[in-house]
Amino acid sequence: MKTVGNIIWLFLAGIWLFIAYVFAGILSCIFIITIPFGVQSFKLASFVIWPFGRTVADRPGASALGSGCGNILWFVLGGWYLALTHFVTGVLLCIPIITIPLAVQDFKLAGLALAPFGKEIVSNAEAQQRRAYSKAAAATGWQSGAPAPPSLPSPISDDISL
Repeated sequence: MKTVGNIIWLFLAGIWLFIAYVFAGILSCIFIITIPFGVQSFKLASFVIWPFGRTVADRPGASALGSGCGNILWFVLGGWYLALTHFVTGVLLCIPIITIPLAVQDFKLAGLALAPFGKEIVSNAEAQQRRAYSKAAAATGWQSGAPAPPSLPSPISDDISL
């Protein structure tokens, strides 16, 4: 089913959004200082042309400060333009009722176009594994790199000494 969705997406919105991201990537790579934004744009171009079956997840080890600064600069330098492109395409995809699921995907991609740093594109299976790992870690009290809490001594002890 995801292949059919990707093929329909490719013809209705994917190719045009892919061209927009590649154009933004080429413009970003003209200046040396904005090459990381060009690389990010090319990564998003590969995602936007064939999005179904993959998802976006938080990148482990991404610093909040670096990602935040990168996202602010991305927004100023062209992220708003790409998000606006997604929004317009999503509105156009809402006109025929049958393409509303594609419009929903487009609106999700608009959010990614606003702040892509600190994220990575993974398969749906990988995202499920990460969620299960995170849920298991939260159940044991261990969360996001913090040391596990020390175990408390048992109130009942086998050691009886006088």
